[in-house]
Amino acid sequence: MKTTERIIPDRLQSPIQRYLKSWETLLLAVAVAIFIANSFASPYFLNAWNLSDATFNFTEKAMIAFAMALLIISGEIDLSVASMIALASTAMGAAVQAGFGTPVLILVGLGTGVICGAFNGILVTRMGLPSIVVTIGTMSLFRGISYIVLGDQAYRGYPSDFTFFGQGYIWWVISFEFVLFLIIAIIYGIILHKTNFGRAVFAIGNNPTGALFSGIRVQRVKFILFLLTGFMSGIAAICLTSRLGSTRPSIAFGWELEIITMVVLGGVNILGGSGSIPGVVIAAFVMGLVTFGLGLLNVPGIVMSIVIGALLIGVIAMPRIWKMTRTN
Repeated sequence: MKTTERIIPDRLQSPIQRYLKSWETLLLAVAVAIFIANSFASPYFLNAWNLSDATFNFTEKAMIAFAMALLIISGEIDLSVASMIALASTAMGAAVQAGFGTPVLILVGLGTGVICGAFNGILVTRMGLPSIVVTIGTMSLFRGISYIVLGDQAYRGYPSDFTFFGQGYIWWVISFEFVLFLIIAIIYGIILHKTNFGRAVFAIGNNPTGALFSGIRVQRVKFILFLLTGFMSGIAAICLTSRLGSTRPSIAFGWELEIITMVVLGGVNILGGSGSIPGVVIAAFVMGLVTFGLGLLNVPGIVMSIVIGALLIGVIAMPRIWKMTRTN
């Protein structure tokens, strides 16, 4: 007689059981394994200052990834985030050439990001255009403006106090960027998992029509999410420009792929409806450890791009492969 395995629903399992079976736990184990592997692969990896430098590989991208996570959970996407960084950095460079100081540069960077996000949001929520098509277009538009303004030139001469945002340290090896990353992670974690706005984002991602009939202002929520993505792109532009000390139109080129990979690797469903900020945080560390470890081994940048692309494909395909395996 064939016995049937008893399957206990997730909601009836203990919190510890749910945690041990979660994607975040698996991802954390992967992060620990990569950390150990890097420590054996390079004698320089465990140096405190090297580990501090490793955080610069992901903090700026992760800041945008938090906002991108909410946007993807709602069923939308923004492929223009890297181009927003380029345009915001170009605007700050132009402000420097006009003689403005650090406070104005910050306002210009944030304002440019918010305007770009609002532009995307209006096209998607007011005109009903698909976000993937809109942001592919604005990806070229925003960076194209930077190329028109700068050509093959670069903006330099940023104020000395402006360098703190990308090069400053709060204490010993703890950089300002890393502290800002942690603060933003906590804020977005609270927004998504502890507020009515976060619950609305999940509801929209799972069933936008049902969310609309339940009283949620779907288009308004999505517009705010596009604004947040632009705002975070402005913050990333400030940090990255400060760290590099110059602006070129190619700044942050290709970051959109890495940011989306970070979000999807963190367990956010690319089709919307599910995901978590802790998962994105762990995914940021995983990607940072991978790229930094490969860098210490003098692996070419093109190989790192291949690894990131493989990660994205693998993570998207993994649930389908797992389902096929269970079915067979």
